[in-house]
Amino acid sequence: MGETERGEAAPRVKVSYWCANGHETAPSFSVGEDVEAPVHWDCPQCGYPAGMDPVNPPSPVRNEPYKTHLAYVKERRSEEDGAALLAEALEALHTRRGRVAS
Repeated sequence: MGETERGEAAPRVKVSYWCANGHETAPSFSVGEDVEAPVHWDCPQCGYPAGMDPVNPPSPVRNEPYKTHLAYVKERRSEEDGAALLAEALEALHTRRGRVAS
């Protein structure tokens, strides 16, 4: 298809972005008064954030590892509290099992 079928192409500008690994990507954006290129762009090679300054690219985002329910409980309870709760739960379990066996 040529331009006659699709219409005229909008004017575009390429903007270069660099990530912390030194990768450069240059997506193109349409030119207009109300259109601005984003400040950051995700690097398609490594996924790190990329910025327009090749000397000072944005630092990679540090993702916190997934925490289990137990990890959150351990943050809120001391070792002594945990041992007391475990003893209480075991006592309740033994009591229930003792009643069921009778």
